[in-house]
Amino acid sequence: MSNIELIEKPTTPEQEKLVQSQFNTNVAFFIHLKAYNNSVREELEKRLSEVFFFSRGIDWKFDSFGIEKTGSRGTDVLGYFIFRAVEVEKLQKLFIDEFKDYDNAIKITCSLAKYEKVEENFFELEI
Repeated sequence: MSNIELIEKPTTPEQEKLVQSQFNTNVAFFIHLKAYNNSVREELEKRLSEVFFFSRGIDWKFDSFGIEKTGSRGTDVLGYFIFRAVEVEKLQKLFIDEFKDYDNAIKITCSLAKYEKVEENFFELEI
C-alpha cells in the first residue's frame, strides 16, 4: 500500500459520503434472560423489530445483535443489541417499553461508549 496517496479532506462526492461523525456514541443493551431455548432468538428478533418500527425519528444506526449463552463469559444468558446513537435517552425508553412485559427478562444492563474522531484520511483503490 506504499503507492496509495492518503488525503486529509474529501475531494470527491463519493469521499464526502464516507466522512465519519466527529463524535460517535455506541449504546449496548444486555437483556439478562432467565432461560434460553429455541424460541428465545425469535422472540428477541421480534422485539428488536418492534423497537425498529417504533423508533422512527430517533437518530441511530443498528450495529449488531446476538445471544450469549451461559458459560461464554458469565452465568447469565444475555441477549445483546449494539447501536450507534445520538438520542440515547429515547433509545433507552424504547428498550424499557419493549422489554418491561417480557417474562424471560431479569434486567437490562446498558453501556455507553463515547468516541471522538482523532484522524480521518481518504484514499482510492484502482481495480
